[in-house]
Parts: sequence; structure tokens; C-alpha cells
Amino acid sequence: MKRIFATLFIAAAAQLASADGLKSLESFMQGTQAARAEFTQVVTTPGKDGQPARQKTSSGSFAFQRPGRFRFDYRKPFEQTIVADGTSLWFYDVDLNQVTQRPQAQALGSTPAALLASAPDLRDLRADFSLESAPEREGLQWVLATPKSRDGQLQNVRVGLRGDQLEVLEILDGFGQRSVIRFAGLQANPQLPASTFQFKPPAGTDVLKQ
Repeated sequence: MKRIFATLFIAAAAQLASADGLKSLESFMQGTQAARAEFTQVVTTPGKDGQPARQKTSSGSFAFQRPGRFRFDYRKPFEQTIVADGTSLWFYDVDLNQVTQRPQAQALGSTPAALLASAPDLRDLRADFSLESAPEREGLQWVLATPKSRDGQLQNVRVGLRGDQLEVLEILDGFGQRSVIRFAGLQANPQLPASTFQFKPPAGTDVLKQ
């Protein structure tokens, strides 16, 4: 009897944690229409031919505003800027002195950026992702998002939240490369100037349109 009770208790606890994850994500999406934060990103690439995995760490600032606008400014170790202005997705590499412009609708689709800046609620998000809760870890509630389209390179995204505040994105691509983005000092619904999500290629840069 004790074993049966324990099994039922564990199952109920797992269901509760699952519900909390989806509830936290829904609260975040409904209550946070814009945000800005600092971030640290660690990308782990699997080793080949017996070689150990390789890690690369970068950091910078991030902002988004629904619908469909976001900005990543990478400061370390290399300066790069990614801006979605609602129409185009811009990628600026300072060292290469090069800008790439792509139609935003084609570039985003089922991507981690769509989780943050595109869909207004879980119903819209489910059009592109299968969503399921994951067990609590690191004191966070987690949701596993798997793209319904298999055309891209994204395998899945794990979203970690503390209450209704976003803290972590764990991104796994089809090549086994894992990217973990941790947000710090997130400010929900700040007044962001329109210029935050505007981008004009600096004079003298090469602009590639795809």
C-alpha cells in the first residue's frame, strides 16, 4: 500500500510540475509584451573523432517587443548585432564589416526567437511547436518546445522560467550542438524607443540580401 501511495504521489507531483511549466510560460507570454536583459550564451559543440566537446561563451544585451521585434547585441568575444524589425532580419558582423538581410517571415518560423517575440499566447505558439512540460530543475519550471516543421535545423528548445519570468533557453540543433542562454536583470514591459528595433547598415559595409 505504501508503495502504491508513493507511486501515485510521485505521478501527481510530476503532473503538477508539468502544469506549472505551461502555466508559467502562458503567464510570461500574456504578461510580458516587451523586455530587456543581459545574457550569457554558452555553445557546446560535440567532439569529433574522439575529440572532446568544444565550448564557446559570449555575452551581451537583449530586448524584444511583440509582435515580431527583437534585438541581440553581442559584445564579447566578438561584436555582432541581430535585429528583427518586423519586416527584415538583420545580422551585422563588425569584424567582417558585413550585413546580411533576410525576409523576417522566412527567417524566423519555428525558431527560438518565435517563442519570445512572435506568438502572443500558447494557442498561437502551438501552431508551430508541440509543447509539453518537463520536470522542475534548478528551481525553475520548464517547457519543452519541439518544432512541428522538420525543415529547419532546430531539434528542440527548453524554456526555463521562475514564476512568470524568463531565465533560460536551452537550444538543441540537429547536429547535436547545444546552446544555453541565461538571462539576467530582466525588466518586463519597459518603455523601449522605436530605434531599438531599427537597423541601418553602417556606411561602407557589405550588404548581402538573401
